[in-house]
Amino acid sequence: MSGKIAEKIPHRSSLIAHRSLLIAHRSNLSPITYIYLLMKHFLLLLSAFALAACVANAPAPGTSPEPVTDQDTPEQTGSEKSTLGQPAKAQALDSYRLATPETVPSTEPVQQSSIDVVPVSEKGKDAQAQAPVDPYKAFPSLAEGVFAYADALYKAGFADSAVAYLQRFRVIKPLWAQWEAKTDSMIFAFDKVRAERAKRFEPLVLEIQNMNRARAAYSMVAETADSLIALAPDDSLTRWAIEQKQVAYKNTLAKAKKEYAEIKSLADDKAQFAEAQKKVTEFQMRYRDFEAELQIQALVDHIRELAQATDAAAAKYWESHDPAEALAKADEFIKAGKYKDAKELLNKLKASKLRKEANAKYHELADAFCNTQRKETSNLFAKAQKQKDPDKKRELLKQAIAPLDKCMSEYPDNSQKKTVVENRQFLEKEIQK
Repeated sequence: MSGKIAEKIPHRSSLIAHRSLLIAHRSNLSPITYIYLLMKHFLLLLSAFALAACVANAPAPGTSPEPVTDQDTPEQTGSEKSTLGQPAKAQALDSYRLATPETVPSTEPVQQSSIDVVPVSEKGKDAQAQAPVDPYKAFPSLAEGVFAYADALYKAGFADSAVAYLQRFRVIKPLWAQWEAKTDSMIFAFDKVRAERAKRFEPLVLEIQNMNRARAAYSMVAETADSLIALAPDDSLTRWAIEQKQVAYKNTLAKAKKEYAEIKSLADDKAQFAEAQKKVTEFQMRYRDFEAELQIQALVDHIRELAQATDAAAAKYWESHDPAEALAKADEFIKAGKYKDAKELLNKLKASKLRKEANAKYHELADAFCNTQRKETSNLFAKAQKQKDPDKKRELLKQAIAPLDKCMSEYPDNSQKKTVVENRQFLEKEIQK
């Protein structure tokens, strides 16, 4: 009602003023009188618009967002009390008359932001104890909370309040510019401190880099890196020091594996047990950090057992005899079927510097011997198959098993072991038929 009155007042006042000016113009009044009438017309219009504004701003009964107390209306009926304290629905109200979110009653649960506000740490508390905030999650979640609250206002019937609330959020850009400026300022300050701190740690950093370039021992790099970490540098430098320790560990492990193979070869291939024992002792002391991965103690035990199993007299024999000539002789024995002589000579050669070659020739001897035994088994099996007498056939099959057993007893680790075992199992089944 007040809105309609406000619209009519300036319109009627304008008509009155216009008619007055028209009459003055037709009456041929003096310029001074005409100017006087014109100013009067302007003041009349100004008063009309002011009056319209007052009428429009005057709240209608029941539209005030503030609840009416008993002091304002001493006596009220039950129906009046139920309407006077409620905010109005969507109306064309001025911005300063809009119900603010603080005064709008909640009609349904509003979605709360999932962001936990991290309290400012008290003086002396460790900054790392605070939960870090991910801006890529925090800001979107905050915005969704704003939208949810505005939507709740709209659904409750407070569209004007919802629009005003969203408009406040929409003009947040200046604050964002301030945040960007503060971010740049903090980054600049932090970088300055980081640069100053980096100068303090630069000597240790260069030392670690040079040691890894030179593939220095892991123990040396680890000691220097631990010294750097103990000075509590920035977190990135701490991670770098740990990574450098890992680089040094890999470099040293590769070097240790190479030395390990060389020491083992001294014992296994060259029968230089004394030299191998000396080197493995030094090796164990230098690579204590790699004991579990390389099983160094197992290598120590292996070399000691080989040394104990080797005939000391045989080792002394090769100081005055040529092992290469003996190796050729062993080859002749194998080709001639003199397996026993070849075996004795090769076992003796295992105490010489040609231990590796002697081991290889020993495997050849085992294959040659087992091939001969398997041929004998095959011949006996063929005879058994031709035998019609069951008892005689069974006896021939038992005899056929004997050469296979001889092969396994002389050379238990021969390369034909699997085939020999399968042949023996087959013969046992034939016997039981």
